[in-house]
Amino acid sequence: MSVAKTPEPGSAPPLTLEQTRINIPSVHRVGGKRLPQLPDALDFWGLSNAPANVAMQMAWPEVGRGVVESTVESGALMKHPWKRLRTTASYLAVAILGTDEEKQAMRAAVNVAHRQVRSQPGAKVKYNAFDRNTQLWVAACLYVGFEDSYQMLHGRMNSEQAEAFYSTASALGTTLQVHPDMWPKTRADFDAYWLDACRRVSIDEQVRQYVDDLLHLRMIHWYLRLFFGGLLRFLTAGFLAPHMREHMGVAWTAADQRRFEHLFQFVGFVNRFLPKFLRSVGGPQIGYVRHRIRKHQPLV
Repeated sequence: MSVAKTPEPGSAPPLTLEQTRINIPSVHRVGGKRLPQLPDALDFWGLSNAPANVAMQMAWPEVGRGVVESTVESGALMKHPWKRLRTTASYLAVAILGTDEEKQAMRAAVNVAHRQVRSQPGAKVKYNAFDRNTQLWVAACLYVGFEDSYQMLHGRMNSEQAEAFYSTASALGTTLQVHPDMWPKTRADFDAYWLDACRRVSIDEQVRQYVDDLLHLRMIHWYLRLFFGGLLRFLTAGFLAPHMREHMGVAWTAADQRRFEHLFQFVGFVNRFLPKFLRSVGGPQIGYVRHRIRKHQPLV
């Protein structure tokens, strides 16, 4: 895997799903009569796309500049990676599995940090963490990450399965400020939104450098990078759609794609024989959040 040249800006034909989504190589395996649901994606290996998802979110200028310029040091990914991972995992667990009261508690905690994330007067890119359109993009990226990781483990869903999986996804955004009416109503509506939203992808040099640091895991200790860096860089690049890779300057070959697909064929096969309590991260994470709420400890 090598670094590609960043494409020159200019006019481009309309985007397609082949450009903006990763390839899913096989059909969904039959695993019973129950249709898949979003909580099914809270799998240990499903977390392997987390760095790619952060990079995707930052592909919108408002998010990229907001992250790079943020003065909220306590939540800075490059300075406190494990705290940021814990906070993000807690938010996702609450959005997908939490009660209304737990969602309200999480919203209040995140809002405290978001109040400090806004552009300064005269900034080249105007941003505000409370902007609903920006939050919708972030939530859409989160959904894409869940759907991609689930399908890489279990195979490509048909339209009925995809609709069932999508049916409760709006909470990824509405747990914060996204209004329910803003969330695409159907899975087909989501595709239309996604293609339109991806047209706004634009990454400046400073954001690209931040993403490069993320891809190379420069926020964790060198000895962890030594053991896990190569695999995690490979997984991160694999979970980026072609359109994202082009803007981020990440090359990906046909051989890389085959290796990526073969890896998940193996992992998906092994996962089928593991008990749910070993591979699921949803239950332990929501339990952790509930413990912190009972103890009146901060969620963010």
